[in-house]
Amino acid sequence: MKNQTIYLLRHGETEFNTQGRYQGELDSPLTEMGIQQVQQNALMLKSLIGDPNEWKVFSSPLGRAMQSTEIICETIGYDLKNVVKEDRLTEVAVGQWAGLTTKEIENSWPNLLHNTDVYNWYFNAPNGEAYDLVVNRLSAWLETIQHIPQVIVISHGLTGRILRGIYADLMKEDTLKLEVSQDAFFKLTNKTITKICSDFDDF
Repeated sequence: MKNQTIYLLRHGETEFNTQGRYQGELDSPLTEMGIQQVQQNALMLKSLIGDPNEWKVFSSPLGRAMQSTEIICETIGYDLKNVVKEDRLTEVAVGQWAGLTTKEIENSWPNLLHNTDVYNWYFNAPNGEAYDLVVNRLSAWLETIQHIPQVIVISHGLTGRILRGIYADLMKEDTLKLEVSQDAFFKLTNKTITKICSDFDDF
């Protein structure tokens, strides 16, 4: 819809993040740094949204996203019970690579890393989720919310990257190169994407 605004946030740093392990649909709790990142983002979000009850909040149901959502809701003054847990916002599934480091993956599946690149290789995971399937589920979700004028989304690194790519009509190779950050978030409106971080001084 015209004039729709979406704020897209990623969960904070997790234990697996610090170990360089791919999480996919697995989970690990936020670190102290991760909690601080979410709190910082939530304070910036609060300064931008006005009345929180005029917004609809959606979250991935995975634990690290819900832990982040709880912090965000507490900070902005939104009732956690009103958050919609949306399965289509979960992280891209990496199949048998979930919980492993890049080194462990290289040791066990060296052939699957050939003829690919640093942005695309995780879609080669055995029993993992194909890029097009992720695009389909996120596109379908975006369609279901197009009538909601003000939306806050808490999701994941790769999923958030692909969601932004769909929103801005980017090609796959450009989508997968989009920035992923845990101490910033994004405003999506009128097909444009604005990064919001701690040095963002327009509020």
